[in-house]
Amino acid sequence: MRHAVRDWLGRFAPDGVVAVGLSGGADSLALTATAAVEAEVVDAYIVDHGLQDGSAEVAARAAEVALRLGCRSARVLTVEVGTEGGLEAAARRARYAALDAARFEPYRGREQARSVLPGADSGANSLRPGMPVLLGHTLDDQAETVLLGLARGSGGRSIQGMTEYAEPWGRPLLGVRRNVTRQLCADLGLTPWEDPHNTAPEFTRVRLRTEVLPLLEEVLGGGVAAALARTAAQLREDGATLDALAENLLNSAIDGEALILETLTTVAPALRRRVIRAWLLGGGAKSLTDSNLRAVEALVTDWRGQGGVAVGGSVTGTRLVAAREHGRLILTHSEPDRGRHHH
Repeated sequence: MRHAVRDWLGRFAPDGVVAVGLSGGADSLALTATAAVEAEVVDAYIVDHGLQDGSAEVAARAAEVALRLGCRSARVLTVEVGTEGGLEAAARRARYAALDAARFEPYRGREQARSVLPGADSGANSLRPGMPVLLGHTLDDQAETVLLGLARGSGGRSIQGMTEYAEPWGRPLLGVRRNVTRQLCADLGLTPWEDPHNTAPEFTRVRLRTEVLPLLEEVLGGGVAAALARTAAQLREDGATLDALAENLLNSAIDGEALILETLTTVAPALRRRVIRAWLLGGGAKSLTDSNLRAVEALVTDWRGQGGVAVGGSVTGTRLVAAREHGRLILTHSEPDRGRHHH
């Protein structure tokens, strides 16, 4: 654990000033204990989702433990969890919004309870640099993420898993097994909080953890979680290289806000789709799927006079459409009642 955190700090936070998202569970508790030893300054953020009776007491206890372990401060962040996209997704959005906002808050003493609502403006104090927030995701979490991505079938990007650092989120434990964090807590005499949601079978990730991965380990003879994490790391390296090549190609294909088709027609599909994806996201597209990308790509490679493709972004009642016009791909806004096609 100490080697993992020390290595992460050396590469991504050499000043040693970090925050830790602390749930009170074994992974985040072990991470907090380790960071308190290895980092110069650690502020602990405990998110109270308010989804269970006694959650405020659980959060308060976690804050006390964080201070005892040597954190500079421990703040309880109270959030309101919505319903959109299901409970898991809504809780995740609320949690990340609160953590992102809290890291810009100035230090005001060892202990501070603070309410941060979902969607809080994390840039409100943008003159003060926000700290990285360390999260307790382990190698086992990475394996579950890769399996979920594999089931979505959205290509290499969806099975690259989580990265060690995507500002502001740091994940030093992606090479550490979950049983190691539990062992560290036991060695230090810490009692982790067992979240009932982590054993509730109605959550997909719980069934992956308790049923699917153990079965894969049994059938394939062990080492599955580590192999999935290793595959994700290799795909992230490959993806970074392809993204860099695609960025160069995008710069040569861009013409104002349009893309020159001639530049895209002869390049490899993996690069072409990356260029199209980056261009669409830069133009305001949202929640792009593989079928979205391939439909837009067909405007370049399989042009038969088809109309434009709706790509998920919208402004004031209109929707964003990618279309072909005069040897270029353009983005335009279409009225919703005009259907898929742009004329």
